[in-house]
Amino acid sequence: MDDYTLLIDLHKQGHRQGPGGDAETELALNLTMIDRHAPLEIADIGCGTGASTILLARLLQKARIMAVDLLQDFLDVLNKKAATAGVSDRIATLACAMDELPFAAEQLDMIWSEGAIYHIGFEKGVADWRRHLKAGGLLVASEITWTTDSRPQEIQDHWKREYPEIAVASAKMMVLEQHGYAPIGYFLLPEHCWLDQYYRPLQAGFEGFLNRSGNSEEARAIVAAEQREIELYETYKAYLGYGMYIARKLG
Repeated sequence: MDDYTLLIDLHKQGHRQGPGGDAETELALNLTMIDRHAPLEIADIGCGTGASTILLARLLQKARIMAVDLLQDFLDVLNKKAATAGVSDRIATLACAMDELPFAAEQLDMIWSEGAIYHIGFEKGVADWRRHLKAGGLLVASEITWTTDSRPQEIQDHWKREYPEIAVASAKMMVLEQHGYAPIGYFLLPEHCWLDQYYRPLQAGFEGFLNRSGNSEEARAIVAAEQREIELYETYKAYLGYGMYIARKLG
């Protein structure tokens, strides 16, 4: 298997493909102050295997949610989970790149994206997706964020190499404001969203992943890279986190 196939195999086993939690998803929804009984049209972009999608469908029982991900493998898992949860009637799936969305102008009441906007960059995401939102529509996105003005060189170098757009929350708020949004809420995901909800389950799957790959050199390299990221987080978690940004499109 090539590296791409291996990464899919590793991550599709997890409930989440990035830091997050059900309580935090619901908190973000509360901060939108949206009418939970309205027939909303929502896109969950970069939905992975559907942790946030399925919870939103449970909480917004009249909403119609389009779950968008580049990987059909993830969407296949999502569809099975949605059927088990009894929310298939409120979720449709679309295999599509997040910079090639087919939605019409001003079609959506809300765009949701947990742990995924970095794939095209925060600024490009909020700028490009804005046209799909109705006036007053809502954007909810989580984004890797520095929590201090300065930080040790090792973690600075790692994340600047991995994601040059990493910045403090005030800089992300400014990006939203510059692209026609009014920020209405923000909070930092707590440590358990990284460790209990993402990293520990990921680590628990390493052995099975290596076995499925025949303990290949490529698979071992992927595990080593994931383990390195985990170690860096555990060492430097005071300096960074995932920020949850909630903003409203200005008319």
